[in-house]
Amino acid sequence: MISLNDRLLLSHKVNAEKIQAFKANKKKSKIGIMGGSFNPIHNAHLATAEFIRDKYDLDKVMFVPTGDPPHKKQILDKKHRYNMVILATLKNEDFFVSNYEVKLDGEKSYTVDTLRHIKDTYPNEELYYITGSDSLNTIETWKEFEKIFENTKFIAAMRPGINLLETQENIERFRKEYNADIEMLYVPSLEISSTYIRSRLKSSNSIKYLVPSRVEEYIYTNKLYGGVKK
Repeated sequence: MISLNDRLLLSHKVNAEKIQAFKANKKKSKIGIMGGSFNPIHNAHLATAEFIRDKYDLDKVMFVPTGDPPHKKQILDKKHRYNMVILATLKNEDFFVSNYEVKLDGEKSYTVDTLRHIKDTYPNEELYYITGSDSLNTIETWKEFEKIFENTKFIAAMRPGINLLETQENIERFRKEYNADIEMLYVPSLEISSTYIRSRLKSSNSIKYLVPSRVEEYIYTNKLYGGVKK
């Protein structure tokens, strides 16, 4: 049986090969960009990415784990969060992971800078930024948010518990004031959250089927979030 460390090394190798193969493809493509802290990544993240990839006929979905996000404190070390995303996306040929933000040494990571980097790396590709509608509602607090609207189209995934009317009103306003290109989409199976998973781990409850088995093994092996396997 392959060890977790060997599986992690294999996952990093496969991810690098996916990126290399995609860069070698000269065909104009559509890339979904799914940023997030992924603290930890769970099956709803993966289901959302695949649902949107299929719905919008995206060629690839790029996961971009945050480094040190300015809006969040007391977050798990970025190395662990990046490793878990690498493990979670191993089996999907249409998913790959960017290490751009996790490589920023001691610097805060901002979405506008990440999108500039992606635009420079993939100048001919059509970019779609995938985000939760709750994050979209606060986008005017983000660094240079007008530039973000200029560089990418938005797909706002609706989540249970979010004020639909507020989101619709904001989208209409962003379209008028900033010429933003935003589509709102109801995505099923979103009732899993990282907060819920962390809570279950602290209470020594099972997280089986909430996260990929490889991620579950990584969490218990590294004793993350206070999780102890029964």
